[in-house]
This record gives sequence, C-alpha cells and structure tokens, in this order.
Amino acid sequence: METVVSAATREPFVKRYGLLSALLVLLAIIAIPTPEGLPVAGHRMLGILVFSVIVWMTEAISYPVSAAVIMALIAFLLGISPDVAKPAEILGTSKALTIALGGFSNTALALVGGALFLAAAMTHTGLDKRIALVVLSNVGARTNRVLAGVILVGFILSFFVPSTTARVSCMVPIVMGIIAAFGVQRKSRFAAIMMIATAQADSIWNVGIKTAAAQNMIALGFIEKMLGKTITWMDWFIAAAPYAVIMSIVLYYLLLKLMPPEVDEIAGGKEAIAKAMADLGPMRADEKKLLSISLILLFFWATEKIVHPFDTSSTTIAAISLLLLPGIGVMSWKDAQAKIPWGTLILFGVGISLGSAILSTKAAAWLAKIIVAVFGLQTLPALTILAILSAFLIIIHLGFASATALAAAMIPILISILQGVQTQGINVIGMTMVLQYVVSFGFILPVNAPQNMIAYGTETFEVRDFIKTGIPLTIIGYITILLLGATYWKWLGIV
Repeated sequence: METVVSAATREPFVKRYGLLSALLVLLAIIAIPTPEGLPVAGHRMLGILVFSVIVWMTEAISYPVSAAVIMALIAFLLGISPDVAKPAEILGTSKALTIALGGFSNTALALVGGALFLAAAMTHTGLDKRIALVVLSNVGARTNRVLAGVILVGFILSFFVPSTTARVSCMVPIVMGIIAAFGVQRKSRFAAIMMIATAQADSIWNVGIKTAAAQNMIALGFIEKMLGKTITWMDWFIAAAPYAVIMSIVLYYLLLKLMPPEVDEIAGGKEAIAKAMADLGPMRADEKKLLSISLILLFFWATEKIVHPFDTSSTTIAAISLLLLPGIGVMSWKDAQAKIPWGTLILFGVGISLGSAILSTKAAAWLAKIIVAVFGLQTLPALTILAILSAFLIIIHLGFASATALAAAMIPILISILQGVQTQGINVIGMTMVLQYVVSFGFILPVNAPQNMIAYGTETFEVRDFIKTGIPLTIIGYITILLLGATYWKWLGIV
C-alpha cells in the first residue's frame, strides 16, 4: 500500500515542479562558461534541449503549450546570441523566430497534417469501424482467434489510418463492445489481453509502415535534411515489415502464455459481432468514396519512385483535397476541424524546428563528439553500436509520453553520432532508420504512448499487467533488432 500511495503522490509532485526544474536547469546550463569548440548559440540550444526533455518527461505542461514555450525560448535566447555564420553580429529575434518556425515549412509536416485529416475522414464516415468489424467477423469466436483478429485489424488499419491514436480510438469501443456482448467481466484476463493487444499491435505496426506514425516523419525529415536521402514508402516497408510481422506473432503467443483467457471459446461471440455489423448497415456512398481514395493513395505511396515521381507528402495532400471538395469529398472543413488534434501538429512542427536549430548551431555535432569519445564508439563494430544506441533509446523512452517528442530530441543527435563514428562500412542512413524503429518502442508503461493511455482508460487491465507483458515484449523486440541487424538488414546493406 505504501508503494501505491507514494507513486500516486509522486506524479503530481513531478508535474508541479517539472516546469520550475526545467527552467532552473536551463539557467544553470546557460550560466556555465561556453565550452571550447561550441558556439554560444549552440550552448544555449543545448540548454533549450534539456529544458524540452525535462518538460516532456514530467508532462509539467501540455505538449502544445510546451511547443509555444520552446518557440519563445529559441526566439529570445538565440536572438541575443552571436550569429554562428557571422560571430561578430547578433542574430536578432526576427531571424531566431524564423528558425523556431522553420519546422512548419517541412514537407514532413504536410504529410502528418494530411494523415490527421485522413484519420478524421475514417472516423467521420465510420469506415475504420467497418474494416475492423469485417476482419473480426471472419475470425470466429474462439478467444485465441479473436486475439489474432485484433492484432490483424491493427495491421490493416495501419495502412489506411496514419495515426496511432486514431487507430486505437477506433478499436477501443469495438473491443469493449465485444467484451460486453460476450458477457465476460471487464477485469477478466480475456478483456485485458484484448485491450493490451489493441495498443501494442498498433505500436508494433508504427515500425512496419512509414506512414503509420508521426515520429517516423520526424526521423525521415532529418534524414532528408542532414543526409540528403529520401526513403520511399516501399523502401521502408521492405526493411521494416518483416520485423513487425515477427513481433506481431510474438505478441500473440506472449499474451496467450502470460495471461491465458479464462475460456477457449465464448458463446454468442459471432452473433455479437454480426449484430454490430448489422447496426452499421450497408456500406454508404461516403465510405465507398473514402475507400477508393484510400486505396489509390496507398498505391501512390507504395509505388513512389517506381512507377511515378510524386513524393508521399504531395500525394497525401492531393488526396485530402479530394476528400474535402464539395460533391466529391466525404466531409466538410467544419466536420474535419473538430476531429483534428491540432496540438499534435504544432508539437510536430516545433520538434522539427528544435532539431534543426540544434543542428544549425553545431550543438548536435559537438555533443555527438563527446558521446562518441565517452562510449568509445569510434572503432566498435556497427552491430555493437546499434546495440548500445538501441538500449539507450529504450531506457530514455521510459521517461517520455510521446515518441514524436523523443524522435525530435534524439534523431538529430543520433545522426551526428553515427556521422562521427569511424567504423568502416557503416550505413548512417540505414542505421538511423533502424534506430527510429526503436523510438517507436513504448511497450513497458501505459504512460509511454498516447495509445497505451487510451487502452488503459478502459480499466480492463492494471499497470502491472501492462508491465508484465511489456517487459518481455521489449526484450524480445530488442533481441530481434540485433538479430535482423546481423542478418536481414545486413544483407540489405542497411546495417
């Protein structure tokens, strides 16, 4: 009981003093004399980076508010700093604010924004629910088959709904309806594994599909900016999908082993799903339009630079335009705007700006040199470097509630680290992509990802249940990263 009470009181304490702690640390870093080889602007950007990480880890303020604070800090702290390109001149707040807003002109932001509109269209028309129910209606009423169906739905929806939160938000009421219709208790093991699978399967397929998660766009934006390489939808899928398939199978057997359902088959299961399908009624015209546009968009994503020259962001914006046009589309602007999490978009833009500022002020390169030297990464084999950096990301993710924030803070630094490593034959682009897969690991705690919290809010499982399944899932995921790094990805030339 004492542990529970202390945990309950610690969270408000951390949130209450998180902002104050972040400000004090920022001031302390700025007060330290600027290290040799680091520009003053880079010194201050490191302070802003640490401030951002503390605020994000403690959730002292909401993500959209933190984005506004970070923009203000960049504008003023960089504004009174010497220009990196012209050290004799002060940069000025106008130029510094332009840097703070730079992420909003990134093509990756257009893709994330388009993805949010596509997810809103799915919710508005109910097509996401229909897809989920069609899959579940074909798997039967045996509990293991229903579990497989839930994981399969997570896989299918990741192609059409490029928002993890939206996918889980769609699945939760369906799974809750199944639990209620089957007549099992909300706190049963069956209910727990269904809801845990809903969250974890979507996290796994964030890795498998480029357009499934915003954090992937963060990483790809930095790869394009720093390394001059565009990774197509199909390139990502060929590299990442085998990992996601393996982990989906692992998730299935792990949940059945650690939390076996009370019964093998639930009476009335098929009838319950059939009733839910009947309640939806026949497929409406808007659903058919959306499905057609989504399939065409998926075709353009998958064939980028194979049969056409159009990039993923541009084709997504074109599809969203069609979805909003009168007569052709499926929703109005008024319908869409209420369903768009604008705060996510703001955080995404500022996250890119933060990373870009760390790069342009040479803070990332300076910090990378220190990390390379301290850990002795210069001459280590590529697989060992992958193991060390992956373990670091898994540990630091325990303090983050957003993979998008984690990617924004860490990917520029990781790229700089990889560029500073002298290991022969290392593929910086491929290694960055694989490390981005690890950024999507949010398997251990409910607070490690928004989709986990949505599932946890159903009160079908306890935190200890999530940890009980999440720790072995993370360990196996880490081992699988290394195994594929030594085999499949090495054959592809990625690692």
